[in-house]
Amino acid sequence: MDFIINLLVSAGVLLLLAYIMPQVHVKSFLTALWVALLIGILNATIGLLLRFIGNLFTLFLLSFIIKLIVTAIVIKIADKLTRNFEVKGFWPALVIAIALAIASTLVDRTRADEDYDNEAFLPARQEQLIVLK
Repeated sequence: MDFIINLLVSAGVLLLLAYIMPQVHVKSFLTALWVALLIGILNATIGLLLRFIGNLFTLFLLSFIIKLIVTAIVIKIADKLTRNFEVKGFWPALVIAIALAIASTLVDRTRADEDYDNEAFLPARQEQLIVLK
């Protein structure tokens, strides 16, 4: 379920940035959804290798910056692989990478807060059940 939520949020961020930035063009929500999935797949494969190599050079001190740069490179690769998605230049790809990182962090934190609230609620329910018996 978390994967689907992250995918939908990423597609929404891509559409929003395409609306705001003249250098980014996305034809439809379906295209944005496909690009979000493609970015995720490329980040998990090519991006993992590029991040590892980049982090070796920086001795893992700049891992967040390396991750953003690699995500921007992956976005440019997705641009070349997808017909209805276009990013003109590296800087707009970097802005998209930053926006996707922020959106993903917010979704993950929201989901973590819900999980924490549910875990805190469950023991109280069990105690109430014990008292009622």
